Amino acid sequence: MTLAELLVASAVLGLLLSGTFAVLEQGHQAYAFGAARVESQQSARAALSRIAHDVRVVAGGGSGGFPPIAAAEPHRLVLQYDKNRDGLIVGSGETITWRLDGTILRRDAGGGGQPVINGVREFALTYFDEAGVSTTTPEHVRSVGIRITTLPDHAPRRKDGTIGATVATHVRVRNR
Repeated sequence: MTLAELLVASAVLGLLLSGTFAVLEQGHQAYAFGAARVESQQSARAALSRIAHDVRVVAGGGSGGFPPIAAAEPHRLVLQYDKNRDGLIVGSGETITWRLDGTILRRDAGGGGQPVINGVREFALTYFDEAGVSTTTPEHVRSVGIRITTLPDHAPRRKDGTIGATVATHVRVRNR
């Protein structure tokens, strides 16, 4: 084997290895993108499910004298639930507040605002009355539109912004 043959073999091997590493890097980026997208979608769905449960069960399970939705704000949801059926909303867990704190969606049921999910870019609430018209009066609220947009905490950078997830639902308040 001559020196020229050895140099040609090294050059060919170098080209093959650089091509292999390029393919591996693209595969790693595709995997990271997919994993980040799944994380974003799953966390948004989990939060949406939990909020919808609170609106259906908690807001619909109260007993007279107070509206189940105490504040009809576009970025904060305050629910009242008379757990012990004493006609007062004073105990722990009888007022539940959902709010966005920076990029952290928090649920406060009397023990401080506990984080539910991170990476929330939008938390929008729309309240509707009996006729389906948007309202801001808590006593008139019969259903709630909820929209959550998330981005994963650790995501590969993409210019088109397709890595996030937006989930939405419309929840009817029970017993109203």
